[in-house]
Amino acid sequence: MNPITMNLVADEYIRRALQEDITSEDISTMSVCPARREAQVQLIAKADGVIAGLGVFERAFTLLDPSTRVNARVQDGDRVENGQLLAMVYGDARVLLSGERVALNYLQRMSGIATYTRRMADALAGTKTVLADTRKTTPGMRIFEKEAVRLGGGANHRYNLSSAVMLKDNHIDAAGGIAQAVAAARAHASFTCTIEVECETLDMVREAVDAGADIIMLDNMDHDHMARAIALIDGRAVVEASGNVDLDSIRELADLGVDVISSGALTHSAGILDLSLKHLRMIEDEDEGVAAGAADIALHAGEDK
Repeated sequence: MNPITMNLVADEYIRRALQEDITSEDISTMSVCPARREAQVQLIAKADGVIAGLGVFERAFTLLDPSTRVNARVQDGDRVENGQLLAMVYGDARVLLSGERVALNYLQRMSGIATYTRRMADALAGTKTVLADTRKTTPGMRIFEKEAVRLGGGANHRYNLSSAVMLKDNHIDAAGGIAQAVAAARAHASFTCTIEVECETLDMVREAVDAGADIIMLDNMDHDHMARAIALIDGRAVVEASGNVDLDSIRELADLGVDVISSGALTHSAGILDLSLKHLRMIEDEDEGVAAGAADIALHAGEDK
């Protein structure tokens, strides 16, 4: 995630998550560690997958104390293996203990989405089809979940309702038909906005093509009807397929020649990637802690990412 987006948008959500977890003080940590003591802890993978969200992970600690250091041995988007040491975290033991759960919650969730997305994207290898997410995200987590899709090899559909026009069945009903809905959208929205129409039948596809839709979504169509719809569109609009997309069906959809496959499952059905912060060790002398961090960086500077 770029630093501007992190500062302006993501920080607010991460800070709220920390405030949710620490309403006054971390009683457990302050009981055993009432004063600053330098420490280090290991970030370890407990399952195979794709790592995503290392910057967010780090931010959960540096918002508590800017001097916290995370020396990562992998990069976002890398495949990781069960038992692999992914990073060393150095800083005030109180910060490492108090920020642990929030940092891991973000990293595990984002990595789980990236892992599932990578499996889906791999199934599309060799095709022209783009894999995209949807707005079916966890409230308060959209910026992180969509970033995870991107890191897993997918693409982002519209970010929110202000990004583009998508005319779904209820919009069409409200307007009185596809032609009326597209005309109203052309009149109201900026010329920079694309107009997408969700179609469930071949008749709707014909209407959307005639109305000049930029993107036509084929929603929950079977294989035969989708093939016929693509022939009807005949390159006059971008073709998106959606509905009940999974690893068993995604390649068949791509082989039909659709331009985009959108899947809400990328965000709403992905599990977490199991990760853990383990083996916290106190560093009695702060200079020793700085030296340990520098040595760790030097030792692993040449490792393959």
